[in-house]
Amino acid sequence: MTRLSVQGFIHGDVQGVGFRQATVRQANKLGLDGWVRNSPDGTVEIMLCGTHDGVEAMAHWLQEGPKAARVDSVDLEACIWQDIAGFVQL
Repeated sequence: MTRLSVQGFIHGDVQGVGFRQATVRQANKLGLDGWVRNSPDGTVEIMLCGTHDGVEAMAHWLQEGPKAARVDSVDLEACIWQDIAGFVQL
């Protein structure tokens, strides 16, 4: 089982629409670790750690996000493995 960590930003109408809360729920369903937080520039920043399949499924989900959000783009890059337990909203 391949483990993968990615970090990046979600652009669009993603703050004030329940994006972070929905992301936590989805990440927990997929068994991922990491965090999600609002950035001052209006984007949402995310760190995902888990299996390749789980991270890929989450990246696909992030393209749409929750119904109230409008996602314009998702920029994720692989990074050094982060040993994080659980998925939290910062």
